[in-house]
Amino acid sequence: MNNIISAKCGKNKKITIGINASFLRKPNTGIGQVTLNFLKKLSELKNEDCKFILYLEEELPKEIKLSESLFLPTGNFEKKIFLPLWKRDDLIRKIWWEKCLLPKHVKKDGCDVFFSLYQSPTIIKGETKHVMLVHDIIPKLFPEYLNNSRKRHYQKLIEKAILRADKIMAISRRTEKDLIQHLGLGPDKISVNYIDVDEIYKKEAEEKKLAKVLRKYKLKPGYILSGGGLEVRKNIEGVIRAYHYLTERNKNERFISEMPKLVVYGKLLPQLFPLVTDGEKLARELNLTKKIKFLDAVPQNDLPSIFQGARMFVYPSFYEGFGLPILESMNQGKPVITSKTSSLPEVGGDGVLYSNPDDFKDIAMVMKNLMMHHNLQETLSVRAKIQAEKFSWDKFVEKFLNIINVL
Repeated sequence: MNNIISAKCGKNKKITIGINASFLRKPNTGIGQVTLNFLKKLSELKNEDCKFILYLEEELPKEIKLSESLFLPTGNFEKKIFLPLWKRDDLIRKIWWEKCLLPKHVKKDGCDVFFSLYQSPTIIKGETKHVMLVHDIIPKLFPEYLNNSRKRHYQKLIEKAILRADKIMAISRRTEKDLIQHLGLGPDKISVNYIDVDEIYKKEAEEKKLAKVLRKYKLKPGYILSGGGLEVRKNIEGVIRAYHYLTERNKNERFISEMPKLVVYGKLLPQLFPLVTDGEKLARELNLTKKIKFLDAVPQNDLPSIFQGARMFVYPSFYEGFGLPILESMNQGKPVITSKTSSLPEVGGDGVLYSNPDDFKDIAMVMKNLMMHHNLQETLSVRAKIQAEKFSWDKFVEKFLNIINVL
């Protein structure tokens, strides 16, 4: 990869690449994970011909391990931290920072290339080339997300900026198709570049670590796992209703000796109603409070063990721009049940089982099939790891560098 970036930088001129790294302050979000892992891999490149400027809203959190030597005068990374006068972390500050302040700093710093690591209203004018990574256009596809005028205004600004960028990187072919179909973006302006998971998912937890994490959450191995967010589109309601259906059927059929517990991770944010599902309320209505355990938000360091302790991971989301949770589970070699919609078949390939997210009985039957057949579980475990190996941050960074090399 060093040769690729050297070709762009040249020996006579140091190229300056600006990066919107603001989501480093939210490392447990999907965009936060993408930002962190992209920068980790980029920081491994030892090239004196390039300078990278990270634009931030806050100082890097202590838990983020980027070598401080990168930011010394002898390094090729620089941090620029700034905020508008409006300091409150809300949509007003977000628009002000992304649309107004950020372009001014990029121009002042003389960036040759600017990289937005997520879809934003940032428009870069002048000679600076702008590459934008688009994860999805969910608010465009699901208008219920635009439930006030400020959100609608923000979405319009994002769409305008997407159309003005010099190059769009889409994280899946599904997102690429959505951009073409719903925003009228030309196919020649888009390049698909698959993301990957954090390195911690690529290693199996040691027995002591696994036992410690399971004790922390009062879990016994062999549960059915779901979660990854409690947004309605994630379809946790479908999982709970499928589990209830199986529980009732098992009383009569006894297709297994005992139904394993259903474990759900993800934080409920009541302020987001009606866009989120209150799983605990639904569990009470279905008399499942003793059968379902809700973990709330789980720290990133604990999640690999939570996946590893599960018998299967069920994620029948209605729509995903990518679907990181299923790739996280696949890296742990766990059987996955997901939806045959949106980007999920791209990520899952032949390493997972598919269900109809609109039919909880279909989800239940796929779950039953997997529980009843141990050989199928073993086969999927092997296939999942093989499929997961197709994704890597090395490939992501290499493709990014190839793109800026031809701008």
